[in-house]
Amino acid sequence: MYVKHPIEFWKNVIFADESKYSIFGSDGKQKVWHTPNTASHIKNLQPTVKYGGANQLVWDCVASSGVGNLDFIDGTMNKYVYLDILKRKLKQSASNLGISRHFKLYQDNDPKHTADIFKLWVLYHCPGVIKTPVQSSDLNHIIHVWDYLQQKIQ
Repeated sequence: MYVKHPIEFWKNVIFADESKYSIFGSDGKQKVWHTPNTASHIKNLQPTVKYGGANQLVWDCVASSGVGNLDFIDGTMNKYVYLDILKRKLKQSASNLGISRHFKLYQDNDPKHTADIFKLWVLYHCPGVIKTPVQSSDLNHIIHVWDYLQQKIQ
């Protein structure tokens, strides 16, 4: 669908998403590979924090020209919180990235990204939104930023 667009098209795309970080490692089960009868060796043990430790949800965006304005999210992320973040951060990020007049927003098909209040807001405040095909693989390059940030946290 967008594969044949020239590089100039992609230079004006802002990729946005949110991600949760566990400050003390995983908030789920962890598996450790070990040979038989070595499960309790020190090198095979993982320290834990009671009740999973602290988590932080963050929103950010990236473009070919750099990284946008990070936003720390307190509480539960829903369509209203998401819209508030866009109102405060999207245009400001586009301006800082040097693409404020002609940017296009790319995001996944998360329900809060496709809610009616979002669609109405972008009609008046966003020069363009790239429609993500249903059940498509995630083309969002921001996942690399999330991976880098997770490595720095741990």
